[in-house]
Amino acid sequence: MADHVAGSLHGPADLPIVSMEALDRAEPNQLTFISNERYAKRWLQSRSCVALVPDGLAVKEAEGRALITVPDVDLAVAKVLELMAPPAVEVDAGVHASAVVDPSARVDKTARVGPNCYVGRRAELGPGVVLHANVTVMDDVRLGADCVLWPGVVIRERCTLGDRCVLHPNVSVGADGFGYRPGPDGSTIVKIPQIGTVTIGADVEIGSGTCIDRAKFGTTEIGAMCKLDNLVQIGHNCRVGERVIIAGKAGLAGSVTVGDDAVIGGAAILRDHVTIGAAAKIAGFAGVMSDVPSGATWAGYPAQDAKIALREQAALRKLPDLARSLRKRQNP
Repeated sequence: MADHVAGSLHGPADLPIVSMEALDRAEPNQLTFISNERYAKRWLQSRSCVALVPDGLAVKEAEGRALITVPDVDLAVAKVLELMAPPAVEVDAGVHASAVVDPSARVDKTARVGPNCYVGRRAELGPGVVLHANVTVMDDVRLGADCVLWPGVVIRERCTLGDRCVLHPNVSVGADGFGYRPGPDGSTIVKIPQIGTVTIGADVEIGSGTCIDRAKFGTTEIGAMCKLDNLVQIGHNCRVGERVIIAGKAGLAGSVTVGDDAVIGGAAILRDHVTIGAAAKIAGFAGVMSDVPSGATWAGYPAQDAKIALREQAALRKLPDLARSLRKRQNP
């Protein structure tokens, strides 16, 4: 195991490991990990036989148990989980008898199309594509090589996915953007046609229930290697750069631009037409109402520089005591 994670072993080398578990729940034959000093103090009470530990963290060695020191515990855990992962859910080779594939669609011979899937007119499924049960791929869609679409995914017409994308259950790509205006007489609501598309780069992973709307015109873009959590909303005409991470329940209104390597926390909301600079960080529950500079960290509602937001929150906590003090001065 130490060799597998490129770590250094401290302790016996012959301990049996059958699985991985959290420090407080681990059994004697399970591997665990210690990420910081808080958990290092619990090591002696844990029943685990082996722990992954970051280089430089002081953890007491215990008789009959081992420590594996590594440069990055999170990356080491990822390698262990890859090693221990059960076999992947497989879709039988070819096209399932219950699937409906339009004769004009181009399905690579190595693609796998599961039960009750639909593949529309002129759609293209690249080599190694896997459609699990009940996936809908509509007209003129392009799926790159080795894409995996889990049950319930819907890809609307004319959208494109790059190679090796993974879409988890019930992702929606290419639904109409939210575009409406009051009618001329004020008694109706006029729908603005959404005639654009969605383009998703290579190696993108999208969590369950996430919705990426098509552009009003042009393209909604998600760059390569982005990772979107569950229940994320991407509005029409958004442009998301490469390697962007967006946590669950975050929402981007229309025409938002997000630079490369940005991170958007859970349940953050971004108003339309704002720009998030490259490598910027948006805290969870933030409400972004204006452009965020590259490399900045913003928090709060409305969002601003995180340091200022934290100082304001600290000051707000003092208001009740200040109010009582003022009342005493006014009424001695």
